[in-house]
Amino acid sequence: MAWLLEFSLISSFLIACVSLYRYGKVQLQNVLVTITVAIAWCFSFSIVFIIPQDITATVYRQCQQENNASAIASNLTSQDFGHNTCQQPWGMVSDSVFLVLWRIIYWSSQFLTWLIMPLMQSYLKSGEFTIKGKLTSALVDNAIYYGTYLFICGILLIYLIAKPEISLDWQKLKAIASSASNTWGLFLLILLLGYALVEVPRSLWNDSNPQFMLLHAYFKLSKLNSEKIEAEENVEDVLDSLHYINNTIPHNHELRVYVNIINRKVPVELMERYKRKDVEQNISSVLPSEKSLSRLHRQVIKSLQVFQRTQALWNIQIEKVLHYEAILKNLHSSERCFRSEFGNSHSRFQNAKAAWYWYCLLRPPLMKALAVATAFLSVTVVWSELTFFNRSPVLSIFANVVNLAKRNYDFLTIELFSMFVLCYLCYCAYSTVFRIKFLNLYYLAPHHQTNEHSLIFCGMLLCRLTPPICLNFLGLIHMDSHIIKERISETFYTQVMGHMDVLEIISDGFNIYFPMLMIAFCLATWFNLGSRTLNALGFQQFMVNEDMSDEIVQEGKDLISREKRKKRRMTETASRRRNGSELRSGNYLSETESTQIANDNFRVVENTDFDDIRSNITQNFALDVDDSLNFDTDDRIEFRAYTNDDSGHYKTPTRLFDDV
Repeated sequence: MAWLLEFSLISSFLIACVSLYRYGKVQLQNVLVTITVAIAWCFSFSIVFIIPQDITATVYRQCQQENNASAIASNLTSQDFGHNTCQQPWGMVSDSVFLVLWRIIYWSSQFLTWLIMPLMQSYLKSGEFTIKGKLTSALVDNAIYYGTYLFICGILLIYLIAKPEISLDWQKLKAIASSASNTWGLFLLILLLGYALVEVPRSLWNDSNPQFMLLHAYFKLSKLNSEKIEAEENVEDVLDSLHYINNTIPHNHELRVYVNIINRKVPVELMERYKRKDVEQNISSVLPSEKSLSRLHRQVIKSLQVFQRTQALWNIQIEKVLHYEAILKNLHSSERCFRSEFGNSHSRFQNAKAAWYWYCLLRPPLMKALAVATAFLSVTVVWSELTFFNRSPVLSIFANVVNLAKRNYDFLTIELFSMFVLCYLCYCAYSTVFRIKFLNLYYLAPHHQTNEHSLIFCGMLLCRLTPPICLNFLGLIHMDSHIIKERISETFYTQVMGHMDVLEIISDGFNIYFPMLMIAFCLATWFNLGSRTLNALGFQQFMVNEDMSDEIVQEGKDLISREKRKKRRMTETASRRRNGSELRSGNYLSETESTQIANDNFRVVENTDFDDIRSNITQNFALDVDDSLNFDTDDRIEFRAYTNDDSGHYKTPTRLFDDV
């Protein structure tokens, strides 16, 4: 019965597709990027679902081997001795299926993460204008990256060749390659888990306190405002250079084709704004070179990506702040109806009473209960990581649970328990990956606001993190014979990957004792040593009862007050237009109603802060474009190419080589 394996593969594919749809903009991004990232995510998720089935199949084989050995010792047939003891687990498949499946999944994901995806990422970031130029630039960018790994591998090979007792063959070389990848992944995994095992329960506990979450949202809004202003200034500078290039290079020049390629990367709103802008620049007689255009092309790609993401995160953060403010206002409501001034999109309920009961009554204690449960799981994981190498007595909690189920041949408990623990470990590691901002370049933003480079970067991290997670879990439950130094049946997963027995310093040292450092990272996260260090170095971090944090929180309050006034003006403007259209259509109002509308309009104009409007236009020009077009707050800036077809509609490149 292979239905369980098929169900796992289909579930992994669906989870990957839903996640990709949530974060990426599938209809606009490159098809090759979408397919590659979907495969990488699907393979990473499928490993988590298939490992428990591999474990139960291994336990079943071990049960049969023990029964056969006991039957031989008792002069009985194996069928008579073990027919009722070793009951076949659900969804059992043949051994060859597992071996072929693991070879496809593991080596395909390694091929993607170490070769294809880095080249694709560098190709997309390249500012060259031809396929050959982009490929050359991608290879040069990755030459230093891979040169470092080749240098390390060369040293290891020299070390192995110098030892005469070791004979190198293809299997050992393959084991060296896989173990080098897993060692790098294990190092990153311990760092991420050391942070997430503390931060996940703490964030759930803090999420039950709307007052704390509101202060934190103010703080993030203030910091995001600085990033947004910086991104807008960078776009301004890049577009100034592009405007200069447009005026310098004639339309009949051979370099004009490259300039048009750069222009197609600029959003229509920004291009139209610069058409209306009166910029005084001296046109030089010296024409730029192709290399300078390539450099400008790369700057345009990078600046627009940062600009798009900060604008999207700004809108999302504003909605979060308004949502937490609405929760605090409704917390002690006698009507028990959830009211929001701007129709907050973060509320998932259409019914006001249901929303109040969820956000104000049920959700806080539920978050606290989840925080306590995840804290217990985190303590269990840390304890097992500290003691999993000890075979007698068995101190690992996970190993004791699995051994108890093995003695009772309870395959269902083994499979469910393994999947539950693996899912929690993956959630901690992946959630940290999804929230990390690497140099403000790679960041997964929901609501279809993640660019292609961030999707590829996340796919590479998942492919590199998932195998070490599974290997580490097999060590925690004592299913890895090379860690507990006991002869047991190997899982098909470890049979395909092999073991790092060639280098003793890694097999007997790093892979066993390095996970013990997780307790140090957990303690550092618990006492906020990282935030305190960054705060001391000048990087503003959210610290409760700190003067600097209080100032930034107050700045966030001022920013949200400005945004509220802006939203009210937009709402009142839309209402006046709607009333005016009704009057023009013949739906005349009474004299009293007309007088009331006129008075309201007068009060709106009288109370308008024109200095604030000018500040908004200067600092937030992209968002003002959306407002002037009466976009809803859920709508984001669409980065459409500045080209149009015969019908007059704009179109966007969706293939990898459209800009060549």
